[in-house]
Amino acid sequence: MSDILENEGSECGSATNFIHDIIDEDMREGVCDTVHTRFPPEPNGYLHIGSAKAIWINSSTAKKYGGLFNLRYDDTNPMKESDEYVRSIYEDLCWLGAEPNGGVYYGSDYFEQCYEYAVKLIRDGNAYVCDLSREDLERYRGDADDYSDKGIVSPYRERPIEESLDLFRRMKEGEFSDGARTLRAKIDPNSDNSYLRDPVIYRIRHVHHHRQGDAWCIYPMYDFAHPIQDALEGITHSLCSLEFEAHRPLYDWVVNNVSVPNHPRQIEFARLGIDHTVMSKRKLRQLVEQNYVSGWDDPRMPTLCGLRRRGYTSHSIRDFCERIGVAKSANTVEYALLEHCLREDLNDTAERTMAVLRPVKLVITNYPEDKTETFEVENNPVHPEQGTHPVTFSREVWIEAEDFLPEPIPKYKRLYPNGPECRLKGAYLITCTGCKQAADGSIEEIYATYDPDSRGGDPADGRKVKGATIHWVDSKTAVDAEVRLYGNLFSDAQPDGPDKNFLDCLNPDSLQVLTGCKVEAALVEEAKKYDAEGEGRMAHTAPGFQFMRVGYFCMDSRDCRADHLVFNRSVLLKDSFKPGK
Repeated sequence: MSDILENEGSECGSATNFIHDIIDEDMREGVCDTVHTRFPPEPNGYLHIGSAKAIWINSSTAKKYGGLFNLRYDDTNPMKESDEYVRSIYEDLCWLGAEPNGGVYYGSDYFEQCYEYAVKLIRDGNAYVCDLSREDLERYRGDADDYSDKGIVSPYRERPIEESLDLFRRMKEGEFSDGARTLRAKIDPNSDNSYLRDPVIYRIRHVHHHRQGDAWCIYPMYDFAHPIQDALEGITHSLCSLEFEAHRPLYDWVVNNVSVPNHPRQIEFARLGIDHTVMSKRKLRQLVEQNYVSGWDDPRMPTLCGLRRRGYTSHSIRDFCERIGVAKSANTVEYALLEHCLREDLNDTAERTMAVLRPVKLVITNYPEDKTETFEVENNPVHPEQGTHPVTFSREVWIEAEDFLPEPIPKYKRLYPNGPECRLKGAYLITCTGCKQAADGSIEEIYATYDPDSRGGDPADGRKVKGATIHWVDSKTAVDAEVRLYGNLFSDAQPDGPDKNFLDCLNPDSLQVLTGCKVEAALVEEAKKYDAEGEGRMAHTAPGFQFMRVGYFCMDSRDCRADHLVFNRSVLLKDSFKPGK
């Protein structure tokens, strides 16, 4: 991890960003005088944290050079594309702060132009209609990983140009069934690069398109449509992940043979790998469709909507992308770094509040039964200028069950009978005197006395307090809440590893739901404000808080309401990430 941070990383403008080094050279040599990038997702699922890296690389690069950044939906395969994914993708980009200043485009809007370019390829003798079945196509192309297996020349490769033109027109008009014919580029059936072995550039699919309706029944392949779209939009640098490196000769072949007005340069970077998760869209869809998670926005998912629902901020995601930088080779980043980025952001921004997740009642026996006081608790010690908020205090308060033991263990500094004085956060010093236990041994009530001269938590005589500081919630004003404790979805650090079924690596303890938790009453008012946002609240991170001594939590964007508080744990207080390890 440390090597990545030291050698590959890059904020915008860093000399260690190899993509920027290439662009700088292009600009010095007059290849381009501006920079225009794009992010081209297929709208067949929700974006994930790996997508965020690609978005950041493309958008931040355009920003560094004062250029343009496009969003282009790669909607050339209608089988699983929908408007739902179109909306979610744009929402995620805006949430990340990567609004496409170059415009929003759809690959399907270029269908007519792509068709005309395909016709030109046929006329120039650079493409032909092939009648081989899908199975035969795969067999004829040979083994992609075995250079000695050069493939077999299609018997239709020398089909007359006029015949291919006629067949291609009839394909467009819907005369043939799915898979009956394809259009193939005539490049090199014996190339060492399997992507150049006369690749298919058009296939027949009688499927309704989310944007074009039933206007088309032939669809261009990504490797044909993508470079054309880049060129027509004026993209100067097509920045994509490393798996497209082998596709680059085909990308260049297309732009060199269809007479487009612009010749973009493709540059590849390593995809983001994170431990304890999967980022294959197919596998993520499987998790959703087979109900292993509650949906694409399940807070355990690596999707951007899932991370947002869990309480991740756009700033923390951008910070994460900047820290891992731009790598030339594949690497796996610790999930702990992502949590570290969130924790740093929330430590600076999150308002502090008190919440008791596993409550047990503490009775202060020498406190007046009919008395109620108000104390001020800081909102954020990092920013004292943000002031304080009031909390009520009375004879009975809720504390965490783990803050009491009937019999102490070594070095235990919290409450136990005749133990050391402890602070109730912002209130008083107390000394435990005993407890009430049920027949099964569970603790029903804890008893303590308080020092009336320690208001605010500091003794009047200045004596040293040996016990811990304990958070609490007043029983008279406490509000019930549901709290969801999320952990890693996978217990295996490498669920995508060889010879593994990723479903066998699922963590059975990735979600724990606690009910009857006690929180400050002021959180109801915060929930009312959140309720007023309606459906729009899904588009941004929900209000987040530090539950003192517990962790960082946010309101659940789907289920939290003023009359039913629901909080998701975003991240623990303790940081497990060690830079340089």
